[in-house]
Amino acid sequence: MGGRFDITIVANDSLTAEKNIDAVIAEITRIEYLISDWKPNTQISEVNRNAGIQPVKVDKEVFELTKRAIHLSELTNGGFDISFAAMDRIWKFDDSMTEMPSAEAIKKSVEKVGYKNIILDSVQSTIFLKLKGMKIGFGALGEGYATDKCRALMLSKGINAGIVNGSGDMSTWGKQPNGKPWKIGITNPFHPDKLLKAVTLEKGAVTTSGSYEKFVVFNGKRYSHIINPATGYPVTGLCSVTVFGPNAETANGLSTSLMVLGKTAGLDLLKQFPDYSCLMITDEGKVVKSKNFRSQKSIRD
Repeated sequence: MGGRFDITIVANDSLTAEKNIDAVIAEITRIEYLISDWKPNTQISEVNRNAGIQPVKVDKEVFELTKRAIHLSELTNGGFDISFAAMDRIWKFDDSMTEMPSAEAIKKSVEKVGYKNIILDSVQSTIFLKLKGMKIGFGALGEGYATDKCRALMLSKGINAGIVNGSGDMSTWGKQPNGKPWKIGITNPFHPDKLLKAVTLEKGAVTTSGSYEKFVVFNGKRYSHIINPATGYPVTGLCSVTVFGPNAETANGLSTSLMVLGKTAGLDLLKQFPDYSCLMITDEGKVVKSKNFRSQKSIRD
């Protein structure tokens, strides 16, 4: 999935631990070969190749993941959009940009993006992208989904504690060997070598979306590498969003959505997900928490 996975499990002996870590790696690999949009032989790559041509039959697992992604796209009115993969990469965050792209270029960059042009057929289990050149991708859901699946796999095998961390998208369960909950640090975006806060988690998930490592500044305004798929413009206002809840896939999608929607609209969206809470950090360094941040029993400051 293009990112690093760190796997921690608690077992009675090293042999059991190694065997189950291998099982987690196999599960991550299985999912990658289903949903990756940059490996040519996956079902999603097949869907993308047939954009504007014909529907493609996919496994139920892929179909249901796509269906959930479209539902989130609808809730955010396109602030989250799994067809973002078709976006032209006109923004560069490697210090090579000297001026903003033109409004015309920005508009053109997202002309193939649009979740409303994704047609699902639940009877045939097919996905059809109506426009030639359209693509879908799971960069904002896939790692969270994989960590959830790995947690479920380990619990089914009697491994009662661990963490699966996919590039900062984590599913946790059980407790540390000393009986204490897992302690998760939230990076300070203005001092990435320091922690802003540490929280404890038992069975839960935490994901972070941030722009503090890749951004450009034009006329004193900070533009992040996270692009609003509805407009083609980089998001502004927030430099980090961390979401807590029971499910990493949902938290993963929400953290991305909140970055795009911004503080006010993002907090309004989160009200539709009462099992999830968030901690936002604005471009000015202000910390904003959802009202239910301290009320979740599985999270302790």
